[in-house]
Amino acid sequence: MFLSVFDIFKIGIGPSSSHTVGPMVAAGRFLNLLRASPFHAGGLRASLHGSLAFTGIGHATDRAVILGLAGFAPESYDATAAEAALEAIRTTRRVSPPGLGGLAFDPGADLLFDHGPALPGHANGLRLAATDAQGDILLQETYYSIGGGFVVTEAELDRDIAPADAPTVPHPFKSAAQMLEMAGESGKSIAAMKRANEIAHHGAAGLESGIARLWQVMSDCIDRGLETEGTLPGGLNVRRRAPAIHAALQAERGLNLAPPHSINDWISTYAMAVNEENAAGGQVVTAPTNGAAGVMPAVIRYWLNHVPGATPARLPDFFLTAAAIGGLVKANASISGAEAGCQAEVGSASAMAAAGLAAVLGGTPEQVENAAEIALEHHLGMTCDPVKGLVQVPCIERNGLGAIKAVSAASLALRGDGRHLVPLDACIETMRQTGRDMSDKYKETALGGLAVNLPTC
Repeated sequence: MFLSVFDIFKIGIGPSSSHTVGPMVAAGRFLNLLRASPFHAGGLRASLHGSLAFTGIGHATDRAVILGLAGFAPESYDATAAEAALEAIRTTRRVSPPGLGGLAFDPGADLLFDHGPALPGHANGLRLAATDAQGDILLQETYYSIGGGFVVTEAELDRDIAPADAPTVPHPFKSAAQMLEMAGESGKSIAAMKRANEIAHHGAAGLESGIARLWQVMSDCIDRGLETEGTLPGGLNVRRRAPAIHAALQAERGLNLAPPHSINDWISTYAMAVNEENAAGGQVVTAPTNGAAGVMPAVIRYWLNHVPGATPARLPDFFLTAAAIGGLVKANASISGAEAGCQAEVGSASAMAAAGLAAVLGGTPEQVENAAEIALEHHLGMTCDPVKGLVQVPCIERNGLGAIKAVSAASLALRGDGRHLVPLDACIETMRQTGRDMSDKYKETALGGLAVNLPTC
């Protein structure tokens, strides 16, 4: 299946693409299904399963489902309107999605956190149902939030095939080996091949403006995170640190006091700014997930602000190259922390950012592939163990270190000629196998690792 740059990068809300954005999207899809049905529903019900149940409160999954059933969507989310809607729903025990009128929905009774075994299709499952006046089910659908804001029904997951009307693309690579072979045959860069594929799939109109919009949202998120102080919600009392670190870095630079390694602090701070915004429920871009949303913006901001010769005109090449790598990882392994641990989230993000940076720094396709492999290889086995189920500890700092690894991986790759021992395809397959073998308690359930070893939590 063709994965567009706009599939890998989606504008959404925090704190989680799989646990917040995905469930809201699923609720919207169910409303559309109900609108197209002959039924006149009287009420709605929802149940969360697997990781969505275990960490749903910390990831705001309950809020996402409620708001989704009320007609809210991630790409047009209005925080003020959402808070007003939530208060009204709690009071009236009804939702009023456009085109369906008022429907009974009591969040305390009609939204179930099922802490039993996960549904068979994926660790992130939810069931949505419409009922008649007596409470009997008229319509029901099972959805899986499979990472990065992607949502499939049970039937779609079983089919796992591309849509029949999907257009062919000029460079249909399904592996990194095919990507490099096609680059060699065509003489094109990875970004150029991806651009041609995007144009064949979507048309030329909107590609550049869409990428510009993605970067604008990312950049605005960094700026908000660098300016907003306070304590993050959720009960861990985690302080926002990005503003203070950023202020200290600026002061040191003005006095020429900063040691050379402080560039790592700049990179980390940019990433932390994004993930502190994400943890607070702000607007972010999945890259490829919310939990890893800080890595790529941090590397881009580092490149634009600290690397001589960097120019915003090359941003499309960065995004297109990163999307090519992200598509390979998603298609051949996973970008879901609930499915494969944090290697699938921050590891994938680091590989994507490393590839993008290597590309805009003049790397060959072989060097770009090498950069992605180095970054991903050194995240293999990383667990997803959010303390209290919140996307805060260790997630925020982990994005900073993932961004630093991306820059280091790109630099190492560019010091070579692209020849290396471990192919990216082998690294992606290793991540898939590692995720398959990893215990569920280390895959976003908050049942292992740091989540159970902090005595105050």
